[in-house]
Amino acid sequence: MVAINCDMGESYSIYHCGDDEGLMPWVTVANVACGFHASDPRVMTRTVKLAKRHGVKVGAHPSLPDREGFGRREMKLDREELTAAVVYQIGALSGFLRAEGMELNHVKVHGSLYGMSARDPEVAEAISDAADVFGAPLMGMAGTVHEQVWGDRGPGFISEYYADLDYRDDGSLIITREHQAFDPRRSAERALRAVTEGLATSENGKDLPVRADAVCVHSDTPNAVELAKAVHDALKPHLDT
Repeated sequence: MVAINCDMGESYSIYHCGDDEGLMPWVTVANVACGFHASDPRVMTRTVKLAKRHGVKVGAHPSLPDREGFGRREMKLDREELTAAVVYQIGALSGFLRAEGMELNHVKVHGSLYGMSARDPEVAEAISDAADVFGAPLMGMAGTVHEQVWGDRGPGFISEYYADLDYRDDGSLIITREHQAFDPRRSAERALRAVTEGLATSENGKDLPVRADAVCVHSDTPNAVELAKAVHDALKPHLDT
């Protein structure tokens, strides 16, 4: 069975990002921002309450301390500092979950921290140290350092496929500062193929092996709601609900 996960709760203060209310009916797991790249206490509690209302599981979506760059700029932190930053963020979200009687479902790091941990074992280990404090599974990409470091963890490893990002021929993701709209029908067809055949398609048409325990959509993709609905409809027989 597969989950549809979405990076959410990324508004803060007077600034709005993504249609969380429109997206929530079409996802099964919400990765909620924890304040370092986006979100604030009011947004976190509102997003957790919204997820609870829709029966959606909630995971933490911690980031590098880079609100101005939306967590999409690389930064140099030593292992102890990075672990502490991630523990701090997961702990904040865990408080809002506890207030609603909900459990932390998993941890999925955001943006550049995700890319760094897919390449650098020390970064991946620092994140694992933080997630171990909470006994939480980690979400990442199979065939990368994510799987090498996190694959045998007791709490578990969740491998994801991206429905609204392109893949390079080497299997890495093409991540831009601002997401572009994707064709919902094509994204849904490719997500279904990733789930049923274990294959993705690179930007140049190359078949890539993937493991899709979860399919990700982003709330800041311009047509996110339409795309999430299309992916949900395509994967409905396979969803873990």
